[in-house]
Amino acid sequence: MMRQFCNPYHELVGFPPQHQPQQPGIEAIMVPRPISEPPSPVKPGEKLLNKVAVITGGDSGIGRAVAYAFAKEGADIVIIYLNEYIDAAETITRIQQLGRRCIAIAADISSEENCGLIVQQIIRSFGRLDILVNNAAVLFQSNQLENITKYQLELTFGINVFSFFYLTKAALPYMRPGSSIINTSSIAAFEPYGLAVDYEASKGAIVAFTGSLSRTLLPRGIRVNCIAPGETWTPIVPAAFSPEIVAAWGTRTPMGRAAQPYEMASSYVFLASDDSSYMTGQTLRIYP
Repeated sequence: MMRQFCNPYHELVGFPPQHQPQQPGIEAIMVPRPISEPPSPVKPGEKLLNKVAVITGGDSGIGRAVAYAFAKEGADIVIIYLNEYIDAAETITRIQQLGRRCIAIAADISSEENCGLIVQQIIRSFGRLDILVNNAAVLFQSNQLENITKYQLELTFGINVFSFFYLTKAALPYMRPGSSIINTSSIAAFEPYGLAVDYEASKGAIVAFTGSLSRTLLPRGIRVNCIAPGETWTPIVPAAFSPEIVAAWGTRTPMGRAAQPYEMASSYVFLASDDSSYMTGQTLRIYP
């Protein structure tokens, strides 16, 4: 029996038995014909039109760049942050200048209760939730396992991993077929530096979480993917590392420099939109 699934345009796709007795094959006689262009083309700047995107850590760094990129594609934005009020205010102002709505929610997302309250506030404000970007993270320089306290370990995994579970769990009842979840991991999941053992372990967990969750949500039409940035110039760097490490940040990469947040943002747009309609459970590694 031929299995049938729906593509993003809600057309059943199935292939009846057929054979062509020559190489290469001829597309003109295939049944059905391959689809070479989207049936419903999307204009530039409308890839995410009127969708609601939630971005943790959206006040600054990669999260802010993603928020701007999503807004430029027509999305309304919710940024979630802890206490970086000045950064959050700047982000809101810019998104409003881009003509989109934006709200900012200050909360500790390591709490499952807080994540539930956040989602309820989003639904009251926008009535929908289409894109969830789990991006927030903390990092403490710790190259000796003996120096990692229970408090630090629980805090690192609380923000970097548990919040992904909590917020996704709270959001799922409101996410419809075609929705997208994007998790931010790190180069450290694949090429650990040994500078932050608990952080690097948490980023590896995110990759596994992405792959597993994608399988469970595919029947519901929700795609789950991950991005693993390389060394990027964001506030987490000077907050975590010594001045000597900060001064050399990115210089040992093949490109000889760190990435800027905007250089990551287009990949999030790709994964949030129908441009990546045939991708789920994948991790895009963005580093040289």
